[in-house]
Amino acid sequence: MPFRDECGVFGICHQAEASRQTYLGLYALQHRGQEAAGICSGDGQGLHLHKAQGYVADVFTEAALDALPGDAAIGHTRYSTTGGNVASAAHPFLIHGRFGQVSLCHNGNLTNTEVLRAKLIADGHTFTSPSDSEVLLALINRAQADTLEDAVVSALRQAEGAFSLLILTEDALIAARDPHGFRPLAMGHAGDTTAFSSETCAFDLVGMTYDRDVEPGEMVVVPRGQGQIRSRFPLPRVQAKPCVFEHIYFARPDSLVYGRSVMVARREMGRLLALRHPVEADLVVPVPDSGVSAALGYSEQSGIPFDFGIIRNHYVGRTFIEPKQNIRSFGVKVKLNPVRHLLAGKRVVLVDDSIVRGTTSKKIVQMVREAGAKEVHMRIACPPTTHSCFYGIDTPKRQHLIASYMSLKEITGFVEADTLGYLDLKDLETCMGDDGAEAGSGFCYACFTGNYPVAPHD
Repeated sequence: MPFRDECGVFGICHQAEASRQTYLGLYALQHRGQEAAGICSGDGQGLHLHKAQGYVADVFTEAALDALPGDAAIGHTRYSTTGGNVASAAHPFLIHGRFGQVSLCHNGNLTNTEVLRAKLIADGHTFTSPSDSEVLLALINRAQADTLEDAVVSALRQAEGAFSLLILTEDALIAARDPHGFRPLAMGHAGDTTAFSSETCAFDLVGMTYDRDVEPGEMVVVPRGQGQIRSRFPLPRVQAKPCVFEHIYFARPDSLVYGRSVMVARREMGRLLALRHPVEADLVVPVPDSGVSAALGYSEQSGIPFDFGIIRNHYVGRTFIEPKQNIRSFGVKVKLNPVRHLLAGKRVVLVDDSIVRGTTSKKIVQMVREAGAKEVHMRIACPPTTHSCFYGIDTPKRQHLIASYMSLKEITGFVEADTLGYLDLKDLETCMGDDGAEAGSGFCYACFTGNYPVAPHD
């Protein structure tokens, strides 16, 4: 099973119902984080904040949205990578400092958070949460700068790692990405309205047109009143390294991420997986939902019929009450259930996006066998995951990643599959259009190679 989700951000300016549009945007980005959600709006009189733990639809009632007036807003749906699942770490953050009210939310993870936090504490700053977003706000507030924009630039120049962030002030909406562009941030419009989102699927819901991505190292300033949208590149130019796992797993298949169709990339992964790891079988079955697109590609290339042999319960929340008696693999069974009449007596190709610890994959293989499958051949639409991520994805420590300490043969035996095949790194580069003269230069593949574009400090 895949890594845990990260976070999603959405922001909009020059829209009469900004908070409600942001609510819808966050609703479309719910898959990126289910622990907490928040919106900060601005109405020319000040900034207004509402955030809490829970799903977007639960956090925002009609009354809550009515209390968020204004024509500009930023919002966040959270899965914790820094700060843990605590109420104090929910985004956006809001301060009233030397530049007036400033609110910030971001997707990513700073690699030098503790270094910056220690320096700020030594300078007398008191933190209210363990979030690296609060560190960014503190850097802005304490910057030796005459304007808010220059203060933001000062903070960004001190930050290392991954950040796609939105800042709302009384005068502007600001969007920025780190120089490597690890995490996505798209820009769109509808008439005079400008919006930013982690994924374009949110634009589809609110009727916005996707224009382009905020470029790595770029800062875009949208004035709240009159004035032209301004673009600045205040950070050093480096080789862009967007996260390839957005296309493997994180993003919704109906999104464009880094300007590329997620659905098209995943189907191509499945197609190349079938070419590299063919097998005689009767049925291609995806592990829902993340394996669906790759399984379609595998089926199309191999000619083996595709069907939904496993059904996912989409209404399982973050927690559930387990039975008092022991039920083997209950955690998987409550979320996934086999379609026995499709699997019984069949040679099954089981397609998933990744294997992390291997324990969930083992339980799924067991479940398919118990449903009557004669053979189970597992196919994984990415290379073996051998290294942890420090750029905004909640990955286990390296010693818990099964591919870091087991061979292919050992993993196959552990998950109890008849055969196991991973997508080759060069094939993944081909799927991402990253197979030219400088193959591997366009995306971050650190979780497969250990070649980190930015070394972690913490």
